[in-house]
Amino acid sequence: MNERSHIISALVEHKPGVLQRVAGLFTRRGFNIDTITVGETEKKKLARMTIIAKGDDKVLEQITKQLNKLIDVIKVRDLEMENTVKRELCLIKVHTPLEKIRSEVIQYAGIFRGRIIDVSPETLTVEITGDPEKIDALIDLLRNFGIKEVARTGPTAMSRGIKTI
Repeated sequence: MNERSHIISALVEHKPGVLQRVAGLFTRRGFNIDTITVGETEKKKLARMTIIAKGDDKVLEQITKQLNKLIDVIKVRDLEMENTVKRELCLIKVHTPLEKIRSEVIQYAGIFRGRIIDVSPETLTVEITGDPEKIDALIDLLRNFGIKEVARTGPTAMSRGIKTI
């Protein structure tokens, strides 16, 4: 079995219950969603779902067929990894009780092109966007300082160039 991650982009009607129906489809069919992001598109009544799921080509085909059967789904596409722009947002709250630690965290954030978005007497909150691997690398570095909280969006993606869904 050639199992790999697939980025599935689905254009759906932007109305209540659509996310629940899509998630329910995955549950009923026994497919696992690694991540899912949903947001309004350039067209007010449409939303784009970016779903990352693992499976072989047969699983991907089943997911695509089942999604296309849902009435609220307009179009579904498997995005090719090499022709896709993919980004994730992450907020990381780090324990920084000492000035030396605070300085190091700020330096690491800068190296990873992150920003400090909140400061308290005991913590700094770093915002970073990029590939999931980049975010994982920063989290690994900051773990030594004591991470208090992490909030990740999961990747969102679109095709490179003029190709649209």
